[in-house]
Amino acid sequence: MLLFLAGCSGGTAAEPQPVEPDDRPVVLTTFTVLADIAQNVAGEHLRVESVTRLGAEIHGYEPTPDDLRRASRADLILDNGLNLEAWFAQFVADNPAPHVTVSDGVEVIDIADEEGSGKPNPHAWMSPLNVQKYAGRIAEAFSELDPEHASDYRANAAQYQSKLQAVHDELAASLAQIPESHRTLVTCEGAFSYLARDVGLTEKYLWAVNAESQATPRKVAAAIDAVRERQVPAVFCESTVSDAAMQRVVESTDAVYGGTLYVDSLSAADGPVPTYLDLITHDTRTIARALKGELP
Repeated sequence: MLLFLAGCSGGTAAEPQPVEPDDRPVVLTTFTVLADIAQNVAGEHLRVESVTRLGAEIHGYEPTPDDLRRASRADLILDNGLNLEAWFAQFVADNPAPHVTVSDGVEVIDIADEEGSGKPNPHAWMSPLNVQKYAGRIAEAFSELDPEHASDYRANAAQYQSKLQAVHDELAASLAQIPESHRTLVTCEGAFSYLARDVGLTEKYLWAVNAESQATPRKVAAAIDAVRERQVPAVFCESTVSDAAMQRVVESTDAVYGGTLYVDSLSAADGPVPTYLDLITHDTRTIARALKGELP
């Protein structure tokens, strides 16, 4: 009877729509920011995916069995390199798919923190000028993967590089208006070395690479001293970590909390930074507004 009734009631249900097969080559990137950069170069010819999800912290990520299965089906894997993905070597150890490190060719800045001294700062994508190089390297990797559309990849990269240059020029002009005495960028993580170099800011941070346990009392005290000495008007923290340690700096100085910055992950489509260009624009405008004392 139940089967009969179920059959009778099915007349109003919508028929399932067939799913169109997607036989495009699959490019797997290690994090969402890199996926967006790669998608701008790929256009419609490739399916670009990210290992990590929106909002995830990249440094200490632990790949899941599903991530490994996705990697086994990928035609190309892109990583940032510079020790960003500590888990990457093991992730691709048994994977025959080619992988390309997109930061190759950038001018590397070493970590200044004593615990990381001599190691490269991995956050090279926080410079739009570096991402121009990322785009060029990605275009060449895509051209080798899919020679039929090589001219499209190179054209897409050139168009994206023009957008990156325009963003850099706008942001540099905005930050140039900050008084010399206020040109110190204080953040939780030392993720802004490349951006600071591009636009002439001095950098101070609580830890070099994301690990909240590194916000020791000594480092917090050093940040407090620096903020007081330089009369820094605002300090910042990143979206993927707690701002508790930086709030202690705020409580002990005349600085205000300037806002949340984005580094390791994009937001959802309806969030503040759904693309890399949105991310870098949001961060720099937030920094410029706070350091110029324009917060309400």
